[in-house]
Amino acid sequence: MLIFTKIAELKGFLKQIKSADQSVGFVPTMGALHNGHISLIAISKKACNITVCSIFVNPTQFNDKADLKRYPRMPEKDAAFLEKAGCDVLFMPSVEEIYPTEKKETYDFGYLNTVLEGKYRPGHFNGVAQVVKRLFEIVEPDKAFFGSKDYQQVMIIKALVKQMNSNIEIVNCPILRETDGLAMSSRNTLLSKEEREIASRVPKIMLEAKQIALSKGINEAKHFVTEQISKVTDMKLEYFEICDVELKELTDIKEANNAIGLIAVFVGKIRLIDNLMFN
Repeated sequence: MLIFTKIAELKGFLKQIKSADQSVGFVPTMGALHNGHISLIAISKKACNITVCSIFVNPTQFNDKADLKRYPRMPEKDAAFLEKAGCDVLFMPSVEEIYPTEKKETYDFGYLNTVLEGKYRPGHFNGVAQVVKRLFEIVEPDKAFFGSKDYQQVMIIKALVKQMNSNIEIVNCPILRETDGLAMSSRNTLLSKEEREIASRVPKIMLEAKQIALSKGINEAKHFVTEQISKVTDMKLEYFEICDVELKELTDIKEANNAIGLIAVFVGKIRLIDNLMFN
């Protein structure tokens, strides 16, 4: 596996790859890699000739600076993990390399900026768009691979690609879960043993909420989730919504052919998100 920290060197290598008519797959990450990330690498390797993974903890997408400070960083472990997985290229730039000047671009993603993550993390998606656009311009991949746990983020990135007038194909990949059902996340490493046990209740609550929504309706399901999480001392619900696949809020599950439940919850100080298709 080749490791690059400088944009010019990476672009020089990729220019040779593309001149040989080889396709490039791209997996952008913030590190603290887990098997969910590795599943994206595997999907990319099947679809493309060369797979590039980036590790960059992007400061512009953190509206909470304390969250940025505690975000897990383990570059050496990550590099070994990627090499074992057969990743071809690792790009680990510094903040100064990605942002040589202050980033001031703003993006309009319409209602996606105002609901769910957009509502509770103001400025977050603008920071995501800033770094993803920058990385896409550097790597110029044919396909880019993202996990479905960040469902709304994938929608934002698809909208960004349209705004860029780019032909990059955004591939939405399945959520990988731990044996107890908890969605794999870099933030899981920040949970204590007790918090980790508490967090495992989230997917179980979501599954029950799905059955309630389908049998008794959306309001009953939302009430159930609120009640269940309020019973746990170290758990705090930020939101639970049931939407159509475009993330428009539903009042009746029968209004849409497909529905999705999305949740954000704090376990201690750690914020976790998850989602589940309901139909």
